Amino acid sequence: MVKNFILDTNVLIHDPKSIYAFQDNNVIIPLPVLEELDNLKKHSGGLGKFAREVIRELDNLRNKGKLSEGIKLENGGTLKVMTLERNVPEKIDFLFEKYVDNWILVYTLHIIKTSKIPTFLVSKDINLRVKADALGIPSQDYLTDRSELATLNPGYFETNSIEHIDKKSLFPNVYLIDKNNRFYRFDGENIIEIRKKIEAWNVKPRNQEQFFAMDALLNDNINLVSLIGIAGTGKTFISLACALEKTVNEQKYEKIIVAKPLVPLGGKDIGYLPGSFEEKMRPWMSPIYDNLEYLFKLSNINMKEFMRKDIIEIEALTYIRGRSIPNQFIIIDEAQNLTPHEIKTILTRAGENTKIVLLGDPYQIDTPYLDKDSNGLVYAASKFLNSTLSAHVVLTKGERSPLATEAAKLL
Repeated sequence: MVKNFILDTNVLIHDPKSIYAFQDNNVIIPLPVLEELDNLKKHSGGLGKFAREVIRELDNLRNKGKLSEGIKLENGGTLKVMTLERNVPEKIDFLFEKYVDNWILVYTLHIIKTSKIPTFLVSKDINLRVKADALGIPSQDYLTDRSELATLNPGYFETNSIEHIDKKSLFPNVYLIDKNNRFYRFDGENIIEIRKKIEAWNVKPRNQEQFFAMDALLNDNINLVSLIGIAGTGKTFISLACALEKTVNEQKYEKIIVAKPLVPLGGKDIGYLPGSFEEKMRPWMSPIYDNLEYLFKLSNINMKEFMRKDIIEIEALTYIRGRSIPNQFIIIDEAQNLTPHEIKTILTRAGENTKIVLLGDPYQIDTPYLDKDSNGLVYAASKFLNSTLSAHVVLTKGERSPLATEAAKLL
């Protein structure tokens, strides 16, 4: 049965191609959503970029007909931009006109009352879905790019017998531990035993999870590594150590780029903060600098002098997105704060001989419309499970300190 799906602004920003994700159903965009996109297009960074992308997509569809009358999409569905008179019967006094979300609710109520087709509001905003429920409006999250963290392969498992494992059941670059505590990796064709000794930039793994992660980070045949773990499991530390080892000692890569998404404080961009760009960035990047400082102490290297060589570039993700970067070891920290579309944008720009490492904790998300199952980190890890170019490891053991580990579990 054909259904009506009314899209909230945050769905279009989350995935600018979302209008094509509803098969042969009717996709309806209320006019207030376009007003909100118009305001967002002026923003810097990903928010403005994706707003402009949605607007361009809608403009291209105008060549197929009038948006107000409905346009047939290639997937068999239709797209319509809907307008309402201000004095509609569905207007509810306590839904203040100044809120775009409330106008979206009014539009949805009007469609429900005037159409015999089942109608659903689609929004990433939990509170809007709660308000919709209070008004008797069926609503749902945007589920197309959602992955389940609970079912995500941890990247390793124990087995009593390596010889009797069915290779067809294994993901490429999954790690195995036999009953004698020997380690193996399945490369997509063969199960290979891994030597127990591993070291990078004078750093050795403190547990088997870090061992598997470092093996993947140092493997030249693995171009994408995703490491998921709580604070204190050593994700950033071992990634930086392996990056320095491959770039400085082995000279496999020309440069290290460390980037993370900026999640503005109180909804404000860093532009409102006083000081130079470097001074504004310091609060966000201080964990990176702390790890680097400790790593350089391990090798008796002066960090300030080394940083002048421009081998390491520490950037806000906004400033590297869209670049085609070859011969780089790229670390994306806090990747759980990226949407699946943002992750795709980054990975599809990877140049020749570039390795990308995605780090994050899906339970520590700072952006309002993402959760542990809908963020870009979990999405990428799930989608690349069957790729021989990728490895994924979940780290659960805290190594920062006994107190930090206990706090992560209890608080």
